Amino acid sequence: MYSEISNPMDYRVALYIRLSKEDDREAESQSVTNQRSMLLDFTQKNRLSVHDTYIDDGFSGTSFDRPAFNRLIEDIEAKKVNMVITKDMSRLGRDYIQTGHYLECYFPENRVRYISILDGIDTGIDSTMNDITPFKAIMNDMYAKDISKKIKSVKHDKQRKGLFIGGKAPYGYILSKTEKNTLLIDDDAAAIVCRMFQMAVDGKSCREIAITLNNEGIPPPAVYANLPTSRKGPYSGTWSAERVTDMLKNQMYIGNMVQGKMKKISYKSKKCLRTPREDWIIVEDTHPPLIEKEVFDKVQLLIHSRLHTRSRTHDYLLKGLLYCHECGYPLGVINRKLSGGVEALYTVCRTYQRFTNARRCTCHCIRLDHVNAAVLERVTALCKAFINRDNLEAAAKAALADYNAHNNDEQELEQLQNRIAKLTADLDKIYADKLSGLLEEDDFGRMYRRLKEDRTLLQSKADILAKRFQADAPAPSLELDALTQRFLKSVAGNRELLVSLVERVEMSEAKELFIYFRFRKLENMQRFL
Repeated sequence: MYSEISNPMDYRVALYIRLSKEDDREAESQSVTNQRSMLLDFTQKNRLSVHDTYIDDGFSGTSFDRPAFNRLIEDIEAKKVNMVITKDMSRLGRDYIQTGHYLECYFPENRVRYISILDGIDTGIDSTMNDITPFKAIMNDMYAKDISKKIKSVKHDKQRKGLFIGGKAPYGYILSKTEKNTLLIDDDAAAIVCRMFQMAVDGKSCREIAITLNNEGIPPPAVYANLPTSRKGPYSGTWSAERVTDMLKNQMYIGNMVQGKMKKISYKSKKCLRTPREDWIIVEDTHPPLIEKEVFDKVQLLIHSRLHTRSRTHDYLLKGLLYCHECGYPLGVINRKLSGGVEALYTVCRTYQRFTNARRCTCHCIRLDHVNAAVLERVTALCKAFINRDNLEAAAKAALADYNAHNNDEQELEQLQNRIAKLTADLDKIYADKLSGLLEEDDFGRMYRRLKEDRTLLQSKADILAKRFQADAPAPSLELDALTQRFLKSVAGNRELLVSLVERVEMSEAKELFIYFRFRKLENMQRFL
């Protein structure tokens, strides 16, 4: 198995022992006690002097970032150790690249002799067993890869069954002590979650919710769970708008198990990457909900309405709903002083602001309160007409029949799709020009960004137009009749109800308003009124 060491007094020996959880499950023979016994027996028979024993218990061999191994390296560099002995080569590591680095480069450069007892490997002598060392390293790596696949398969199976496999329960829940992989409600934290959703429904932004919670001294999830923070800073240990947004969008609070948001790059790395939303594993009704689905859906509409807002300095009724009819970009607002020192908000096209000299669009400047009044007047009229729709049924049918006969939505959609296809072809062409050297890197980047933006805007318009060919697409779990009745009772500016009814409002340079509703019925009413 190994040859006798001829000059034992020249060596200061390090006994290295490693045991991972997977090794512990696979075989009792890999235990720390068993490894220590074999290594000590070897040193006694060969009259070797042991400097120290280095034990990494519970650490995977796919990574060399282990406490005892790092201490061993420090002692090697301090010339305290010049021989390393392990039970077998897999104890040193299972990553064949790094294991090969230590065996072929690091140990020889530092005059360290390595012995693997069961493998018969001894770098201090010329042996044919040393020649197969790379193959043994590869086999050890394949074993680690196989174990990783098995563990991943078991975890995915549990996720598909709706079992919680995370190490810490989401804020608002605790792990059951009797039923494994089961979530129970944490009453104290759950009350905070419910309050956050109620504040969102009342119209508070995520930033305002975070400020309120911080002012009241309510600890954020990480502090509440006594989790260590990776980086200390002036805002660590406080609520943030991003943290609040993530929680308000989390389906876990309506009883759906959401897992698989992150995945490791490989079994050799601890780094994780975010997975696309379509790859998340979502299982419905797996645990007690904290929030009613109607409330959750209403909050999603309110959050979505703020996605395209940039300025946090102005809050207004149509924030996040206003778009430029010509270019499709969101409309912003600016503050202007009128005669007498009175201030007023005016709309402005973001494209015009960014590319004024290029004349990519026009100003679209109009007083915001006039836009608010016009939109409210139009929506109110439609809601009243919808409530009294029985009296208008005959006129509606006639108008809709005439509209359907001269309907050009399909033609407009086809034109948009053709323009999108042309932009895609242009993108392919400039990429080919870049590869062939006809286009400089700076020019390519500028043209690519412009074409990509134009295509994104056209695709957004095409998606909106395509919805008109579908059946009614009401706001989730909300009835149109109830919404219109509530809107008329609070027509003075209830943002929650307005967002529930209206998807977007486009304004042209000629000051024309185009209102797109979330309900096909209101879209149809708009055409014949």
